[in-house]
Amino acid sequence: MSKPREQCGVVAIYAPRQEPARMTFFALYALQHRGQESAGICTADGTSLHNLTGMGLVSQVFRDRDIARLGGSLAIGHTRYSTTGSSRAENAQPMVVSSPLGSLALAHNGNVVNVAEIRQRVVDFGVTPRTSTDSELVAHLIAQAPGDSWLERMRSALGQLRGAFCFVMLTRDHLYAARDPWGIRPLVLGRLDSGWVVASETCALDTIGAQPIREIAPGELLAIGQDGVHSEQFTKQTRRAGCSFEFIYFARPDSLLDGQLVYSTRERMGEALAREHPVAADFVMPVPDSATPAAIGFARAAGLPYREGLVKNRYIGRTFIQPYQDQREVGVDLKFNPLPEVLRGQRIAVVDDSIVRGTTTPRIVAMLRRAGAAEVHLRICAPPIRYACHLGVDTAPEESLIANIHSVEEIRTAVGADSLGYLSLDGLVGAIGLPEQQLCNACFHGRYPMPIDGLVDKLGLEQSPA
Repeated sequence: MSKPREQCGVVAIYAPRQEPARMTFFALYALQHRGQESAGICTADGTSLHNLTGMGLVSQVFRDRDIARLGGSLAIGHTRYSTTGSSRAENAQPMVVSSPLGSLALAHNGNVVNVAEIRQRVVDFGVTPRTSTDSELVAHLIAQAPGDSWLERMRSALGQLRGAFCFVMLTRDHLYAARDPWGIRPLVLGRLDSGWVVASETCALDTIGAQPIREIAPGELLAIGQDGVHSEQFTKQTRRAGCSFEFIYFARPDSLLDGQLVYSTRERMGEALAREHPVAADFVMPVPDSATPAAIGFARAAGLPYREGLVKNRYIGRTFIQPYQDQREVGVDLKFNPLPEVLRGQRIAVVDDSIVRGTTTPRIVAMLRRAGAAEVHLRICAPPIRYACHLGVDTAPEESLIANIHSVEEIRTAVGADSLGYLSLDGLVGAIGLPEQQLCNACFHGRYPMPIDGLVDKLGLEQSPA
């Protein structure tokens, strides 16, 4: 694993005078970086739902004729990386379940940590889950909850969940969206000329010409339909704890998080890193692409030239998103080509965003040395990752995290760098510009914003008895 692995991107569009299925398709394109295993779109036409999911990239799952057949005036979409349940067709989202009120489609970004408890409640309803995802369990929990309306059932069900979740949901005539009480994953509301959009990131709004309005608040539930947007809090127990890794790596650099451009935040991380870990180097280079803004900030603060020493093959996806380790490791060698004419005889400061297992970084350092680099000084614009994330990110077991079992000097030796410096937690928080108590930094210090005991592992639901 070269990086922590993100989970999903979600989109919901109400556009009765436009083509919401087509707009959802393009919005999912903008969120492809959040997951490359499967994709899906579900539409509603006022009487029924039409769902299409498949394995692969957005461009591989949908054809123009598919989009045309979906029709409808409302749509939700999903692009997936698996964090609960394996990468297989039946786990693709949106999920559609039935209830006395009609069908409900749901797409999810995050992880429910009290999943065993939720599964038992669903089984007690007499429902046998057909997939191994927490998303299906939540859909059934809502569908079977008490209440004469979908809002009543959602209020009842959402209050039972613990974890990180951003849901977009669809019935025959309404869209719904909900964000967990901690606001761990991003979710934003946008305005179209003839409707509304909810999406994981503002870059998806930009792609379809929507105007960002605001972030959906922690613990907020939205209903969107002909009568406009209804907002309420499904819980009063909220404590903001946004994931710092959204700023470091996950979000696209052109997205806004908490009103800040991610690109600028990453530049500030690089500037802080240069102040904390200065280096005698001939130039600064990034491991492209996610570390590029931080490398620019590092070079500016250090007063060093910025150059590119690795060329990225942009037709190779993020290596961390490949579901199997052997695929990810082969992908590293396919992903980057060094520039010997730039690197030969040079002392280089290499900026990257993180080190997880420590299996990919040695390959990159060795590649640079083979290309002639005289010295390789590694600078990481995140603190050491020492703890697993259970809140929507597949980081790897703690015993596999190199910083959990080795000192910085031991890591430097293992990856083959001449020096190694990590950004401090204080430096990271300062670059993000939010109070530390409003961020989730559990992967760095192990203090989670909620109890996480009783978790099942990623594939735990596949072995659960009916």
